[in-house]
Order: sequence, then C-alpha cells, then structure tokens
Amino acid sequence: MIRVVIDTNVLISAVLHPLGLPAQVFLVVIAGSTARLCVSGEVFAEYDEVIRRPRFQRSERLIAETLRAIRETAIWVRPSQKASGCTDPDDNIFLECVQASQAQYLVTGNTRHFPSRWHNTFVVTPRQFLDALEEALDGPPEV
Repeated sequence: MIRVVIDTNVLISAVLHPLGLPAQVFLVVIAGSTARLCVSGEVFAEYDEVIRRPRFQRSERLIAETLRAIRETAIWVRPSQKASGCTDPDDNIFLECVQASQAQYLVTGNTRHFPSRWHNTFVVTPRQFLDALEEALDGPPEV
C-alpha cells in the first residue's frame, strides 16, 4: 500500500475543482485501495481551518463530508520529531507527518516550498503522483 501525505493546497484545489488532478489524487487516497492518505492532528487541523475560509465559499455539508472522509479513512500518525526542511516553516508539519507515516509521496502544488525529497519520500505534483501510481499499477514492462 502506498502511503501519501497531501498538502492543504491539493485538498483545497480538489474541493474547488472536482474534475481536476488534485481531485483525482484526493479520490484515490480516500478510496484507499492503492494508496492511503496519512494525516497528523496538525495537518488535519490545517485542513479544517483552511477549507472553512469564507473566500472558498464551500457549503457546510461539503466541508463536513470532506473532513469526515479524511477522518474515517486516513492513517493517523503522531509525529515525534520536528522537521525544518521547508522554505515556509508552516509547511514543516507535512514533513513531520511524512516522517511519522513513512509515506512514499508528499503531493503538493507548491513544490518550491519543499525539498525534492525528504528522506525516502518523493515530493511531487498531483500529475507526477498520478503518473507514478499508474506506472506502479501497470508493473514492469513485459519482455
């Protein structure tokens, strides 16, 4: 099972544009058959705070359903180490979650805020993640 942490911007993009690549990523990790979303309390709290911002104009029902899906399907972790690899210190909570969950991927729309790798985790865009997932599911080419 592939473990994935998604940056808040991917979640918000998924909610705002249900047919876009971030929405595809979100649906894959919530379905949990090939990849599972990993969250910490701090990451979930950020999701909760940002998704409720008035400028996004999402209904309380959509917000509640989205957060419930995360709460019920995600792998919950409790980071024990602080991280400091991001150019934006607020993003370090995602690296801490990655470390605690041993996630293979951190999916973000802001790759410039993160190192390209964090330990054994690849920091990728939604497109890169979906491409990597497709390649993993297809398996090695036949000879």
